[in-house]
Amino acid sequence: MASVRFTVTPTKAEDLPGLSDTSPDLSSRSGARVRFGSRESVNRSEPLSETSGGLTTTAGGGGGTETPEHSNTDQGDGNSKISSVYINNSHGMDDDDFYDRNLALFEEEMDTRPKVSSLLNRLANYTNLTQGAKEHEEAESIGEKKKTGKSPQMGTFMGVYLPCLQNIFGVILFLRLTWVVGTAGVLQALCIVFICCCCTMLTAISMSAIATNGVVPAGGSYFMISRSLGPEFGGAVGLCFYLGTTFAGAMYILGAIEILLMYIAPKAAIFESKHPDGEGAAMLNNMRVYGSICLLLMSLLVFVGVKYVNKLASIFLACVIVSIISIYIGALVSAFKPPNFPVCMLGNRTINGHEIYDSQCAKTVLRTTSLWKQFCQGPELNSSCDEYFMTNNFSEIEGIPGLASGIISENVWSSYLSKGDVVEKGSLSSSHFSHPASTHQPYVFADITTSFTLLVGIFFPSVTGIMAGSNRSGDLKDAQRSIPIGTILAILTTSIVYLSNVILFGACIDGVVLRDKFGDSVNGNLVVGTLAWPTPWVIVIGSFFSTCGAGLQSLTGAPRLLQAIAKDNIIPFLRVFGHGKANGEPTWALLLTALIAELGILIASLDLVAPILTMFFLMCYLFVNLACALQTLLRTPNWRPRFSYYHWTLSFLGMTICLALMFISSWYYAIVAMVIAGMIYKYIEYHGAEKEWGDGIRGLSLSAARYALLRLEEGPPHTKNWRPQLLVLLKLDEDAHVKSPRLLTFASQLKAGKGLTIVGTVVSGNFLHSYGEALAAEQTLKHLMDKERVKGFCQCIVAQKPREGISHMIQSSGLGGMKPNTVVMGWPHAWRQSEDPQAWKTFINTVRVTTAAHLALLVPKNISLFPSNSEPCTEGYIDVWWIVHDGGMLMLLPFLLRQHKVWRKCGMRIFTVAQMEDNSIQMKKDLATFLYHLRIEAEVEVVEMHDSDISAYTYERTLMMEQRSQMLRQMRLSKSDREREAQLVKDRNSMLRLTSIGSDDDDDTDGGERDRAMTWTKEKTSQYRATHSGCSTPEGFRDMLSIRPDHSNVRRMHTAVKLNEVIVNKSHDARVVLLNMPGPPRNQEGDENYMEFLEVLTEGLERVLLVRGGGSEVITIYS
Repeated sequence: MASVRFTVTPTKAEDLPGLSDTSPDLSSRSGARVRFGSRESVNRSEPLSETSGGLTTTAGGGGGTETPEHSNTDQGDGNSKISSVYINNSHGMDDDDFYDRNLALFEEEMDTRPKVSSLLNRLANYTNLTQGAKEHEEAESIGEKKKTGKSPQMGTFMGVYLPCLQNIFGVILFLRLTWVVGTAGVLQALCIVFICCCCTMLTAISMSAIATNGVVPAGGSYFMISRSLGPEFGGAVGLCFYLGTTFAGAMYILGAIEILLMYIAPKAAIFESKHPDGEGAAMLNNMRVYGSICLLLMSLLVFVGVKYVNKLASIFLACVIVSIISIYIGALVSAFKPPNFPVCMLGNRTINGHEIYDSQCAKTVLRTTSLWKQFCQGPELNSSCDEYFMTNNFSEIEGIPGLASGIISENVWSSYLSKGDVVEKGSLSSSHFSHPASTHQPYVFADITTSFTLLVGIFFPSVTGIMAGSNRSGDLKDAQRSIPIGTILAILTTSIVYLSNVILFGACIDGVVLRDKFGDSVNGNLVVGTLAWPTPWVIVIGSFFSTCGAGLQSLTGAPRLLQAIAKDNIIPFLRVFGHGKANGEPTWALLLTALIAELGILIASLDLVAPILTMFFLMCYLFVNLACALQTLLRTPNWRPRFSYYHWTLSFLGMTICLALMFISSWYYAIVAMVIAGMIYKYIEYHGAEKEWGDGIRGLSLSAARYALLRLEEGPPHTKNWRPQLLVLLKLDEDAHVKSPRLLTFASQLKAGKGLTIVGTVVSGNFLHSYGEALAAEQTLKHLMDKERVKGFCQCIVAQKPREGISHMIQSSGLGGMKPNTVVMGWPHAWRQSEDPQAWKTFINTVRVTTAAHLALLVPKNISLFPSNSEPCTEGYIDVWWIVHDGGMLMLLPFLLRQHKVWRKCGMRIFTVAQMEDNSIQMKKDLATFLYHLRIEAEVEVVEMHDSDISAYTYERTLMMEQRSQMLRQMRLSKSDREREAQLVKDRNSMLRLTSIGSDDDDDTDGGERDRAMTWTKEKTSQYRATHSGCSTPEGFRDMLSIRPDHSNVRRMHTAVKLNEVIVNKSHDARVVLLNMPGPPRNQEGDENYMEFLEVLTEGLERVLLVRGGGSEVITIYS
């Protein structure tokens, strides 16, 4: 084999053939240069001429024949190519060999750990990100087939605020709020409105936290609850929300029909009763007939196309806004000019205006009036009459006294009535010496028995509809900003409107008119319409259209919600409702929705339907609050809402209010709703939910722990639930003291008291003889864990060989689903100086074992320099060098570290590497957007690494590494020979230092390390002397020094050198540097080279954390 003779001559960088302009600036380091004897330059494209200065080749045995590697040429296309000078290279060096010279260390794993640039290229549509979850993978495959549509452009006002207003304002405001104020009084009505609005506001805060914790696809509360609390709760609450939305549609239709038959076209009634007792039943039958017809027409409109519903939505919203404005204007006008709506009273009892056929509110006007005939047995003055009629006189009062009348003093207190009671005015005098009023007499009667709890159940539907914004998240330009702002502003707006209307109604309208639910005392006018300006018809028409619009919205939203539940495939018997028309419209779900809504219409009474949907909405809101509270208390790593104005106490308060309102409004409906939800929960649990979305806490008792462990055994955790479960490998010295206690400190900082931590060590020996040592080692670990306040378990394994013990520990640690997913171990300190190579061989074997077990690996280098728990960093950065994507560990670890007080004040910087073919500007934008969706705040920088020719330093460093390995394997020297050999290598290293771009300290260390690492046995020495007895020692070295570096090793060293150069340049002042750890070579003969590559990669860095992912996704942008 040809040897290489080195001469050191001062020269300029441009004089060195084969070094391009992009090579490291050698002239800035030193004026001396190394010339190396080789027929070919390190540059792969420019062969050196044979007359290059300083090149001399001799045969290894003293002959002058040229080696075959130099003489072989390939003839093709008329061009001759000199084959590679590198050993172990079986093919020529075309461009494919240099796939990515800057990332050659990682090239063996590019199929499983893609480059960051290729990952970021897929960020245009965020559903295409690797999620590690089945539904997201399905979404990816669907998304790739679809053509790219227009990007969503809806803002906060149009996309969230107005839809929420439209869904919150509804039929109750126009048909029942005046009655609630009159019956409960202004104070209790304010209390009812305030409690209901507080409930929705607290729920909106919890919903905002969940909605901003990642991308929430359409599905609203169902999606949020199911992904936060698991498929059982999700399915149960999703169906409750669906039933609530469906019954809301029925309620809106009943409200529209009530307005139609009562106030717009009373003569359109089909059923009429001549007997007063049958009027209620006839009215209900009319509601059923017209309601069914209206439901059929609306369902057909929804079936034909949602686009028509959406076009009408703005018209319906305009009707609502105009109606509300007319109420405010009317209230202000009433202060100066009250509208004329006289109310006829007999004593203090209210007379039904429909029964005054001659418009005379008197007993006699020249002759007896129509009222006389209704209270007496005949029109004659001497007829036998009702006793109360005879002892009291008729009077007329103003139905709308106006804002300045002071009527609010009468309306402050409650006036609850039983069914059949007459509506009375307490301030008027009357004689009560009579029997109770008969329903045949023309009074205004209460149609139902009222109470505070009943009014809460009837009013609550008027504050629902807060999910409208989250349902539209797919159409919003920035959902994480728009949903909280729009929803909370809409709730504030509607709350102000409701509270102010309660006061205005109490201050402007007389109490008897307020308590008159259907406006009989004011000739059948809509009560809120009597206050409106300029005419009651503004409110009547406006409320009719708004209730129709709200009904259409419910019939549009409910089938899509059912379709989403059916497509999740968690309730088998609903599977058929996941199908629809070719364009995705849920036909079957719409049919079921219409049938369920028909049940609500058959009930026919608005006051009976409202508490039903109150239950379902309250249960839904209860679980939204529960989901937010649990996520906050459990502090899962994925819980990083962009909306920060939430707290678990607010969520628990909201949950408590929801539960209280359920039982306040109707305890029996509450029990029925809970039983339905419980049955669905048990059904899903019994059939086994096929989806794994994460689940809530199962408790701390033994049975709950067993139950949870058995459930955890069923499959791997969802990406959201992934948190590092650590197995910390510690080494004990001869005195059973831990060599690197800071490893445990680092583990405690990473865990912040959460999750599983197992601390393990291996005791060498036989278990039968070393049991006592194992117990002592275990106690040592426990004391250290107590000292470092690490919550976890310790495990000690006795094995003949440490590497086998570590392998057994990695395989057997944990129980069921509570197995470690991350291994933490220290860097083999001074591995070069060690006479026993087992230390670094055990290290590499552990790396291989963790890779085979699909576990993540963390290797802190220079662990003694890491801060202790009593040394918080007051400033500085945690730098992340994201070279390849291996599951997102590099994104998650800094976030977890910053949860601890030591690292809390550190900023976060993320660097990634752009190659020649990458658009670095676009990469930076994509990376910033990716971090925004991950809810992680960090500075972003893309470092450009242009293709450069391999420098002389890289070549020499590789050559030196391979020569050392060769010496360790082949040479057998005596003590004196070993010293001379080491001196030669040290001299060689001194020459190299002249061109080194590394630190001087490191080079001194290298020389010393090599001096101490040459260890030869007596047998090797004898064999060497027998083989090489005729050669002087320096001549014998020439043979060994003629090694030509392996082509792949040069490329890997080039990657290590180049990456180290940019990392040291950018992150020399960082508190800690997180870096992708390259995988070990597949060929175990290159293990020592692998250690050298890692040393070169991390040279000059004070604190380094080498990170290797376990192959699964650990971070997600989704909620």
